[in-house]
Amino acid sequence: MRNKIIYLLTGLAGILAAAPAFAQTAGSAAASGGASGAGLAAIGAGIGMGIASGLCGIGQGRAAGSACEGVARNPGARPSIFLFLILGLIFTESLALYTLAIIFIKIH
Repeated sequence: MRNKIIYLLTGLAGILAAAPAFAQTAGSAAASGGASGAGLAAIGAGIGMGIASGLCGIGQGRAAGSACEGVARNPGARPSIFLFLILGLIFTESLALYTLAIIFIKIH
């Protein structure tokens, strides 16, 4: 447990030490040969969309698995389980679509 805390604090210190490098303005980054802010925003948007899609996929898989288990235990409840499964999948998928829309609004 102690080693995990040490690794966490070391990683956090490394992230905080690198933060001033990202605080440059676009003009000074371009003058020094660094990456522009638009490029970093696109990379961050791609990472954010990947995380959002991955977590939505995990949620959808768990929902479908639970629905299959519920139908296997009680086949008579299939219509109501199916209704709530579809509703849950719609809400879960909408989270990924909202993330995509926010990324398009922010980047363009």
